[in-house]
Amino acid sequence: MLGQRSLVNRILDFVQDLLVLAAAHRSRSDNLEARGNKLSTGCASRRYAGAGFRETLLAVKSDASLALVQLGRLLRAEGYSFIAVTPETHRRVVTAAEPQARSLRDVFGWNKPFKGNTVPALAVDLLRAADLLVQTEHGYRSGVRFASLGSHLFAHSPYPTQEADAVFFGPDTYRFCRALQGGLCTTGTLVDIGCGSGAGGIIAAGSCQRVVLADLSEKALSFARVNAALANVSNVEFVQSDVLSNVSGPLGCVISNPPYLRDDAGRMYRDGGGSFCEALAVRIVSESLARLNASGSLMLYTGATIVNGEDSFFSAVQPLLATAHARVRYEEIDPDVFGEELESPAYRGVDRIAAVLLEATMP
Repeated sequence: MLGQRSLVNRILDFVQDLLVLAAAHRSRSDNLEARGNKLSTGCASRRYAGAGFRETLLAVKSDASLALVQLGRLLRAEGYSFIAVTPETHRRVVTAAEPQARSLRDVFGWNKPFKGNTVPALAVDLLRAADLLVQTEHGYRSGVRFASLGSHLFAHSPYPTQEADAVFFGPDTYRFCRALQGGLCTTGTLVDIGCGSGAGGIIAAGSCQRVVLADLSEKALSFARVNAALANVSNVEFVQSDVLSNVSGPLGCVISNPPYLRDDAGRMYRDGGGSFCEALAVRIVSESLARLNASGSLMLYTGATIVNGEDSFFSAVQPLLATAHARVRYEEIDPDVFGEELESPAYRGVDRIAAVLLEATMP
């Protein structure tokens, strides 16, 4: 009699083959081989669906998410790479460039409209299966973007990120993840608060026993599940939570990259709240210090509004850090970010916005 694990593995193998055959069927009918596409039926599917496929099936929650994972694997097999930029840089580039997509980077990075023969037919099928193939007057548009970070690809919201629950990936994500490479806890639980795409927790997962990706947005958690599956990360859990309200157990480490701008539309990835956009970051510091174990650590990357030479964020958290007797390291990563925001009347009297990193270790 087969053991339970063996039976599960055989079922997953069977499901994998069904999905591969279903995706390949339409590709054959569109004559992929005649177009010289490298991902023709048979060898193609195994190239992007191979290692880690079982973990993918266990991590994602829907057929649409599974299709998105497979799309990421397909792009990786094709050598796709794209560095995500700020919305303003994105706007300037696409305004000046040829409007129609000519490459995978144009489709899944710059998010330009494309014709059906611009990308592998299998990619179109997977977008359709994920319900992310958008019909426009200029052809199709992808309802998802993919950004490169090291050897990983991360799925995130399309451009422009105007929805209230849009999931953003950009230069702050790169700075945040670079800071995390300095070393984190190797025991206990690490929580990524406001995880968004999940990039921070996924990058940190290799040095931690257990990672919790927490976000108030279900859309963010959906992207995080897909990205964890793409990265073949298995020690990650997903919790819908307002900061730490639904996260249980003692915590060894908390990381966060909260929003720090004013946003009239109230978009979750941008609006920091408070007089100087510091409110959410201050709340994260307060709740984290109350939940961390002895010797536990907090690493928070955010933006600080500098007014008359004073850092509004650090001024607000200093009393909290002193009360907790935490050992603190604080630095400006970049003294001047999102300068265009200062043109808004809401920023009148503000000197600059600085990207900052706070590290606090409990006694």
